[in-house]
Amino acid sequence: MNPCFPIFSGLDACRHRLREINAGKELSYLHDQEETVRAIIEAVRAEGDAALLRFTREFDTVDLTRDRLRVSQDEVAAARHRVDNAFVTAVEEAKQRVESYHRKQLPVSWLDYAPDGIALGQKVTPMDRVGVYVPGGKANYPSTVLMTSVPAKVAGVRQVALVCPPGHEGEISPHVLVAADVAGVDEIYRVGGAQAVAALALGTDTIPRVDKIVGPGNIYVVLAKKLLFGTVGIESLPGPSEVAILSDGTGRPEWIAADLMAQSEHGPDSCSLLITTSLQQAESVVAAVDAALDRAPRAEHIRESFRQFGGALVVGSLEEAMRLLNEAASEHVQVLLANPWEHLDRVRNAGAIFVGEYSTVPLGDYLVGPSHVLPTATTARFSSGLSVDDFVKKSSLISVSRRGAENLADHLKTLTNAENLPEHYQALQVRLKDK
Repeated sequence: MNPCFPIFSGLDACRHRLREINAGKELSYLHDQEETVRAIIEAVRAEGDAALLRFTREFDTVDLTRDRLRVSQDEVAAARHRVDNAFVTAVEEAKQRVESYHRKQLPVSWLDYAPDGIALGQKVTPMDRVGVYVPGGKANYPSTVLMTSVPAKVAGVRQVALVCPPGHEGEISPHVLVAADVAGVDEIYRVGGAQAVAALALGTDTIPRVDKIVGPGNIYVVLAKKLLFGTVGIESLPGPSEVAILSDGTGRPEWIAADLMAQSEHGPDSCSLLITTSLQQAESVVAAVDAALDRAPRAEHIRESFRQFGGALVVGSLEEAMRLLNEAASEHVQVLLANPWEHLDRVRNAGAIFVGEYSTVPLGDYLVGPSHVLPTATTARFSSGLSVDDFVKKSSLISVSRRGAENLADHLKTLTNAENLPEHYQALQVRLKDK
């Protein structure tokens, strides 16, 4: 019987496996889905709320009226009585930790006065209105509510509007509603999919448009964000969940197996990798995975994830392992080395880095503080996880005195002449002529 978690040995074989995995994450081949999403966007643009109601009937099999699109405050209050106290306590603890972490990220406005009569600075302004997408329907992700809404509130966003697909009775999970209440969300709408993204970006009679949309979703949600970028801001195009575990053979096989399975239970398109310098460790992890799968409720998801997007990548040195790790550029990176902090500077591409054997990714997913909305599909090469910076604008401040203008006039003339743009220089010269 073949092991569920495949092993690839040697740098060339491991790099080939990474290329296979990354090819399966491309959005460029989804032409049919993109055309479907384009049609949904245009319908929402033309019909507004009527399109939202029609698509909710078609895709979610829920027959809503316009007045039920927005979740009422009474529903939010009632949700508190439908969850247990332990959940409320856990959500409040998570909210406090997420809030505390993101307060340390707050950027500041500043102004610097130079001796030549020029003052330069930066003005930081929170966005007015942000939309948060939270997956729903059969799913239930109160953690995503906290990881998106709390950073926005810390940043000073005036209004946070949350959209979430309804269940078959038109309900939103009480866990999601309680988390939204704790996070300080201002508006909640029972609509999901590409049509919800379009409503947030374009606005309808019921849902005012927002400045930016954040949060994960299925491929239709991601494609809607892609197509509407420019009309509205987005934080990223988050794809299926990923983990890459870097080990030098010192990590415990049963713990590594648990971490791999935790990531792959999200769905068959999740990516779970072990990058190790020890073939013996890889074989022990495979055995631990095989032993644990029998008790896993989502065993089929995990098996398919491992088959398509998983594997133990075994190489001959830590240098080669680091090379693979940075090529993978995973959403989550776990560093399980004998001396992990000594090697941290070599980890260049990662959404979030978990250092040490007790730093399991689920603690980051739910509780410890940083947002779990992170770059996927190798975009950690050039992008970062969701943060306070996603919810503010930074405007340059420039104030030039007459003395400062006189000091720069000759240089401006030289540069504008080089670009053949004389009116640029004239805009300054007309001021200097006026005594």
